[in-house]
Amino acid sequence: MILERDGHGGGGDSVGTGSADALLILPFDTRSRSRFRARLDNGEEVGVILTRGHILRGGDRLRAEDGRIIGIAAATETVSTAHARDADMLARGAYHLGNRHVALQIGPLWLRYSHDHVLDDMVRGLGFTLVVEETPFEPEAGAYHSHGGEHGHSHLEEPHSHGGGHKHEH
Repeated sequence: MILERDGHGGGGDSVGTGSADALLILPFDTRSRSRFRARLDNGEEVGVILTRGHILRGGDRLRAEDGRIIGIAAATETVSTAHARDADMLARGAYHLGNRHVALQIGPLWLRYSHDHVLDDMVRGLGFTLVVEETPFEPEAGAYHSHGGEHGHSHLEEPHSHGGGHKHEH
């Protein structure tokens, strides 16, 4: 069975609000890909095709080619949650993790990322209290993400500029 977003691209509202016919439980790494194979909670194998750049979130819904509605759930993952004592510490930690291009979930005085002992040592060194836990992971989409899947520039084979002297290759 093939699952696709039905073209509206904004969360699950385009496929209704009733109960889902099946559930697809996925880790963030899989939910951030545009094409993949997976198994529904009933064991049925599915292929998922999404607009490039779209990230599935817990609570999203997809329509199967046979019309069924498939709910998306964020799988429990091993993550590190770094607790800050104040907003300045939180900003400093977000800066350092973001500078390393780490997918980051931000909450009130905490930062969460996929567990990595090197990053754990870094945030401890910044003064954070760290908890390694099993919980769903819903990081920020990123500066170039939009619900339509486009992010403002194409990925050409040559270097390009985002303005302000910031130039890089993808």
